[in-house]
Amino acid sequence: MKKQVVKLLKPLLDLDEQQIFSVLETPPSREQGDLAFPCFQLAKHFKKSPALIAGELAGKLSAANLAAAGFSKVEAAGPYLNFFFDRQQLAEQVLASSVRDQLADYQIGANKTVVVEYSSPNIAKHFKLYHIRSTMIGQALANTYAALGYQVERMNHLGDWGTQFGKLLAAYFKWGDDEKIKADPLTELVHLYVKFHEEAEKNPELEEEGRLWFKKLEDGDEQAVRLWQWFKEESLKEFEKIYRLLGVTFDHYLGESYYGEKMEEVIEELQAKGLLEESEGALVVRLDDYNIPPCIIKKSDGASIYATRDIAAALYRYERFNPEKILYVVDQRQSLHFQQVFAVLERMGYEFAKRCHHIDFGVMKIEGEIGSTRKGKGVLLNEVLEQAIKKAEEIINQKNPTLPNKAEVAKAVGIGAIVFNDLKQHRTREVNFKWDEAFNFEGKTGPYVQYTHARICSLLRRAGDMEIKPVPHPFYEQPLVWEIIYTLYQYPSVLVETVKKDDPSQIAKYLLDLCQLFNRFYAEERIFVDDQDEQRAKLALCRKIALVLRHGLSMLTIEAPEEI
Repeated sequence: MKKQVVKLLKPLLDLDEQQIFSVLETPPSREQGDLAFPCFQLAKHFKKSPALIAGELAGKLSAANLAAAGFSKVEAAGPYLNFFFDRQQLAEQVLASSVRDQLADYQIGANKTVVVEYSSPNIAKHFKLYHIRSTMIGQALANTYAALGYQVERMNHLGDWGTQFGKLLAAYFKWGDDEKIKADPLTELVHLYVKFHEEAEKNPELEEEGRLWFKKLEDGDEQAVRLWQWFKEESLKEFEKIYRLLGVTFDHYLGESYYGEKMEEVIEELQAKGLLEESEGALVVRLDDYNIPPCIIKKSDGASIYATRDIAAALYRYERFNPEKILYVVDQRQSLHFQQVFAVLERMGYEFAKRCHHIDFGVMKIEGEIGSTRKGKGVLLNEVLEQAIKKAEEIINQKNPTLPNKAEVAKAVGIGAIVFNDLKQHRTREVNFKWDEAFNFEGKTGPYVQYTHARICSLLRRAGDMEIKPVPHPFYEQPLVWEIIYTLYQYPSVLVETVKKDDPSQIAKYLLDLCQLFNRFYAEERIFVDDQDEQRAKLALCRKIALVLRHGLSMLTIEAPEEI
């Protein structure tokens, strides 16, 4: 409908279509209209007040042209030109269309590429609960960008390089037991890593051994590389199990080690451009103009640092994909790191640095405490997911013991509860994971949305073979029903807002609002009535709500069972 407003106003204004489209607003209440065009920007050109311009424009729009465009009327309200939808026409348009049809006019990413880096766990460490934030925020953003027409490159930048692997190798040669590692690889590797730090507190010389082993790894020492490769393979096996459970996918598994050879090219380019300086034996790029500390490129012992690898990775992504955006879904504690990386790219003369965005998010605490692998703390994600599925099974057995495919539904509901609990929060907020809240299957939760979807599916099954299609009916004019239709109409705009803000909570909150509207409607209205046209109208509304709920949940990588 925004495009219809553009068509109506374009002949009357000295503005291009995008200028008109970009300023259209949604009035704060339905009584004030459904779309509003603010006239402030026209005041200087027409040398008139915005209110006067709005009034003149309203007089130039004929009733016939408005009706043909799908509007019942237009009104000037101060500096705003308010458009009112023809409710019957919009109801039929929204309820008869698929979600794909609705999104067809919102393909803002056509012929554009976006790279999304997310999850990126460290190898040789368990997947902890707090890793779910980057993983699911990134996956949801990738899904939403793709729905809006972008070519999305989903990137898992594995933490498979760095001094921590030197420490692990040092620990392996001191205390490692191959049989224990083969029996339970990650548990034993984490045990060795924790033991290294415990012993290093008593014997600081161990830190130097760790640095020496990482230098050997960088230099290609055969024994070091063979063990590192083994640790990596075992880690990926566990990660893949988690990703399959969560429904998470990647196009590229390119860890930090992939950019090893490319780092020397970065260092040579920095030297050639006169950007490298020596500082206490290390090579750095000064960033005084950005009011941030220097970025270390090479440490005093000659070993690389992850900033160098991130610079190399950014250059690789730019050269290979020429993306509109490169998103780094990494927690906010890395903000300075990304400021430094992007600033170095700018100093190197790369314009695309402005297309790099750190999608930061708050840390996840477990009952008020941040877990740390170094200290051996942290709740394992697979254990949380298993408990969630078990909890869902218990609820299903109580409410619907004869449900077919109980195991599949329990998995969808249990995992959905965990994922939605995270994504409903604005990503920059700190999330304190609490077991009672995560497993509350009522209120603002994933299961609430899933149950609402399943309830609608039950209504549609009850309708049997009845032809369900929107028909003109006074039912659509009712305030609550119109609010639902308008909310359904807004769905594509919610996805657009999600990618503008890079915040999946926009979708989660929208789904909760839509569920609340439906459940109010369900409590107030009888669906199956004697008037067949009214019944069809109500069922068409229910069907479209179910379609949007299913699609919205899929954007969050959550399943929508048809029966629970």
